[in-house]
Amino acid sequence: MPTYADFLFVNAAVYTADPANPHAEAVAVRSNRIVFVGRTADAADLRGPRTEVIDAGGRTLLPGLIDSHFHLLWGSLKLDKLRLDDANSLAEIRDAIAAYAAANPQREWIEGVQLKYSAIPAGERLDRWFLDAIVADRPVYLTAFDGHTVWANSEALRRGGILHGRETPAGSEIVMDAATGTATGELREPGAFDPVRTLIAPPTDAERRAALHKGLKLCAAHGLTSVHNMDGWDNSIELYAALEDLGEMTLRIYVPYDIKPETPVEKIAEAAEQKQRFQGAYVRSGAIKVFMDGVLESYTALMVDDYAGEPGNRGGALHTAERFNAIAAAADRMGLQIFVHACGDGAVRRTLDGYAHAQRVNGRRDSRHRVEHIEVIHPDDIARFAELGVIASMQPAHCPPSLHAGDVWPSRAGADRWRYSFAWQTLREAGALQAYGSDWPVVTMDPFAGLWSGLMREVWQPGDPVQRQTLAQLIDGYTRDAAYAEFQEHAKGMMCVGLLADLVLLDRDIFATAPEEINQVRPLLTMVDGRATFREI
Repeated sequence: MPTYADFLFVNAAVYTADPANPHAEAVAVRSNRIVFVGRTADAADLRGPRTEVIDAGGRTLLPGLIDSHFHLLWGSLKLDKLRLDDANSLAEIRDAIAAYAAANPQREWIEGVQLKYSAIPAGERLDRWFLDAIVADRPVYLTAFDGHTVWANSEALRRGGILHGRETPAGSEIVMDAATGTATGELREPGAFDPVRTLIAPPTDAERRAALHKGLKLCAAHGLTSVHNMDGWDNSIELYAALEDLGEMTLRIYVPYDIKPETPVEKIAEAAEQKQRFQGAYVRSGAIKVFMDGVLESYTALMVDDYAGEPGNRGGALHTAERFNAIAAAADRMGLQIFVHACGDGAVRRTLDGYAHAQRVNGRRDSRHRVEHIEVIHPDDIARFAELGVIASMQPAHCPPSLHAGDVWPSRAGADRWRYSFAWQTLREAGALQAYGSDWPVVTMDPFAGLWSGLMREVWQPGDPVQRQTLAQLIDGYTRDAAYAEFQEHAKGMMCVGLLADLVLLDRDIFATAPEEINQVRPLLTMVDGRATFREI
């Protein structure tokens, strides 16, 4: 008796991400698996009375897109806060806060998110006095787009007990005003802003679940079928697992165990226990996440040499070399994967040193440890990724598209470091495997914005290497290589018979689209585990 497909995609421009068979015309799905990849003419026998046939009309069909650096709950909870994405000046920040405060008199706190550093002109300051002039009777708490800097008004600082400053852990800073001896309101890194942040009432379980449903809907609309979460804050993995149990999870998620600067090394055993508990079809664990440094924008990224124009300032680290070596060795010994946030070249080096230490004490294994971001790398460390088997997890949309984009990043790094900044091609030529993502909500989750950034990357000064990627390389980084980066290449990431039916149908042939128009590409259908999670066809 013949066994027919549930879905049959025909007349498609299929990019499979499978090096052995990169292109096809038709794909068939039965239950939650791919059962055919080939020519449309050869798929006729799979068409039955209940088969839904989707004529792609020459549009591209891809494996489901995997975002390798994501913050699902954090981003979802931001969707209903004061959005400052479009504020490009102090005046626009002021107007947005005033309008939000007037429209939300019931809110005890005014929480703003996604504020851009470039909205604060050089030589000017966003401080508590500026914020007090807008709202003085309620605490105001504004977070930079990257989550590493906060600006608070006087009321927020008073409530947090830091109006007159206090000691902070290494790598964090309460910026002080020399004239008054009080805090300016600018708070760099969690050790500075946590005393205020912890006063904000956490969302209820119902609010978290409602926010997650909004976030999941956005992911599906953007063609995302899996994400590698970069935090496990507030025990969020339990919430994801509860949604999976209810059949409400529409996105596969890989969740780490957070290792904070104050976390005892012995607590890593809990990450191993978490790995054993969570191995579902949608919710998985098996890694730890560590922050090594901050970001260049606030001078908190750890650099090998001084920041441009900042003699003696090399940023800071959240972990000493000795402590990170101990963390890396312990996690590696337990069979855990390690994700490390490292933006500065000093942080990248310290992370690679820790991975080398783990190999020396534990022996080499298929660990697939990762460095997240790698916004700048020292030339002496480029070859070490391939030598150590470390994955470069990078976010193309973090890179300023040009020197004239109004981004402060290039000036922080300095021209001498530009050839080693967002060095995708340099790392690729040195043999480093790359997985791509967004870091949502730091930037848009739209993977086509990431593809555009990788394709359109400009050389910032004559003589620097060309770092832009090909479209196939970028798609591979969002599919096959991203699956490999979470030990799931046997299950997803390519369009191959037997793999999971995670796929996305686009609104055009992406390979026939001009590079400058790639950010206009949109999904028509997103499928996860053989069911449509988003559909407009």
